[in-house]
Amino acid sequence: MVAVSVARVSRAFQEGGRTRDVLRDLSFEVERGELVALLGRSGSGKSTLLNLIAGIDRPSAGRVVIEGQEISAMDERARTLFRRARIGFVFQFFNLVATLTVEENVRLPLELGGAPAAAARAEARRWLQAVGLGDRGAQFPDRLSGGEQQRVAIARALVNAPAVVLADEPTGALDAETGRLVLDLMVDLARRRPATVILVTHSQEVARAADRVLVLSDGGIATRASAGASDAADADAAGAADAGNSAARAGPR
Repeated sequence: MVAVSVARVSRAFQEGGRTRDVLRDLSFEVERGELVALLGRSGSGKSTLLNLIAGIDRPSAGRVVIEGQEISAMDERARTLFRRARIGFVFQFFNLVATLTVEENVRLPLELGGAPAAAARAEARRWLQAVGLGDRGAQFPDRLSGGEQQRVAIARALVNAPAVVLADEPTGALDAETGRLVLDLMVDLARRRPATVILVTHSQEVARAADRVLVLSDGGIATRASAGASDAADADAAGAADAGNSAARAGPR
């Protein structure tokens, strides 16, 4: 079954009186239970594409359909409610609520969905234990390292058993061992639930674990590759390009 359908999607931004086309006539489908790695240079539209799939943003043209529902046609409130119930999002820069404890951050999606308080606490603690932070629930985010905050963000994205998980560089701030733990969680999620996982990465290990690798270039998908050594090489090349163009991260991606 098709879980995510992107049909002839374009997204343009106005910059200094000029129109910048970030995505142009982009089409692909992702099956339920599939884990897809998304590669591309800085500015190629990776984060922009994740935002469109999540309904955080809307395309300038085209359709985005999630689990049979056209999220791109919904109004803002409907998109928010749909995202809350069906989509987990791991943001590149964490987006944790500074005034909530670690456990409260992880519980938040469940509480917004109306879960009983005791069940929400138990599930949040289970996911914190799964990402190696079972003893940090009472801390506030600013007391954690960047890698620990990323793990909290991952637990928050997965706690609500979403049908679709979108992750923007989920292992980028993690050490190798913790990165493998998080990757194993996402692979397990895709295989056993099953959930659909789409993640932006420059990691060889993540690219090799994916069922499929999509490479964004010049506003569209330049290649559709099977996971393997060639994709890891693509990931390395994209990572090297990012390192040499870090200033581009400030704009749409």
